[in-house]
Order: sequence, then C-alpha cells, then structure tokens
Amino acid sequence: FSLAGVFTKAIAADQWVILTWRGLIGSILIFAYVLWRREPQGLRLGWRGWMLATVGSLASITFISAFKMTYIANVTVIYAIVPFVAAGLEWLLLRERVNLRTMWAAMACTVGIGILVSGTIGSPNLAGDGMAFLMMLFNALYVVLIRVFKGTPAVLAGALASIQLFLLGWLVSEPLSVSAHDMVLLVLFGFSFAIASVLWTEGAKLIPAAEVGLIGAADIPIAIGLAAL
Repeated sequence: FSLAGVFTKAIAADQWVILTWRGLIGSILIFAYVLWRREPQGLRLGWRGWMLATVGSLASITFISAFKMTYIANVTVIYAIVPFVAAGLEWLLLRERVNLRTMWAAMACTVGIGILVSGTIGSPNLAGDGMAFLMMLFNALYVVLIRVFKGTPAVLAGALASIQLFLLGWLVSEPLSVSAHDMVLLVLFGFSFAIASVLWTEGAKLIPAAEVGLIGAADIPIAIGLAAL
C-alpha cells in the first residue's frame, strides 16, 4: 500500500482513469486468488458481502482522490488515526475490549509521525485533506466489518469492489486515452494493489481491528520516504 501515493502522483491520468484500470487488473488477480483458495463460503456474497465491497470501493475512491488533491504526507498522517477509529467502532459493534498496549502504541505512533513530518508537510488543502479524512473513516469501517462479518468471503468482496470501481470509472472517464508510459504504471499499480489487498484482508481476519490499523501505520513513514525518493 505504501506505493499507492507514488503511483498516483507518477500517473498523469486523473483519479477515475487510475481507479478504472487498477480496478480491472486488481479484480482479475483477486478473483483468481479466490478460485485458487476455494474458500468454504464459495462465491456467495449476500448483502454483507455487497456492503463490504461498497465500503471498500468508497475507501479506494477517497484514497486515490486524496493523493491527487493534496500531498502524500498529508494523506498518510491523517491515515494514522485509523487505529483509534477502528478500536472505537469495534467496541461499538462487537463490544471487544482493546488491548491497552495497542492503544498506547497507536498514540505513540501518531505523535511520532506528526513530529516526523511536521517540518515537511504540505500546505493545508481543505478539499484534499477532507478527502483523506473520509478515506481514513472508510478504511477503519472496512477493517472492522471484516471481523463483524466473519462468515463473509472478504477477499471475494475485495474483488467485487474492484469490479465496481472499474465499471464506475469506465462510465465517468476516458480510460482508453492513456499513454503507453501511464499504462505500464497502471498495470504495476494494479498488481501491487491486488497483492496488498489480499494480504491485508486475510490478516485482518486474524487480529483485532486496532492492531490491523497500528501495523498499517508502518505504511506512513514508508510512503513518505518513497515519495521523497
């Protein structure tokens, strides 16, 4: 996931073209993984699967849009709030207690990241930062819903989310008007997104949502470092 900001900034096409091609390539790869794993739930999604997929789609739309509208550092720092929001949602929906050490680590991580980028963070951008805030909310909700809907094939829902993005992007953009250079980057972006989505979704089933968000916070300094490079 740390490569998302670099790919988005490097691709000249707008966010909808990016979402279209990333959605197409990602859905093919994720669906192939689902068929290979042969989950006991099969290909049955139900309303919970569709809800999970839609939340995932909204998270992706706000994610890519935020990178296009503001600095990578701004987006990644706002993402640092995910562990707190996920822990709160998990307590509301599952009444699951949050490990105190996890919360202290999340707080330390957030403060540390703020200090780390305080001297280089971009100028305030209300629309872009607001989009990043929505991205953070949708990501926190997504990781909690994976645990709430335990019987739902979450990886398959991720493939459906990618298909939703492909269809929506195809309707509102001109995905065939990309340059050869952009197409190479879009294919690489689709591959990295599919691999990251599968690993993240499978891991989120096994540990508390707050810990998922905390481990995901490693994305922040890595993403900023990659952007600087």
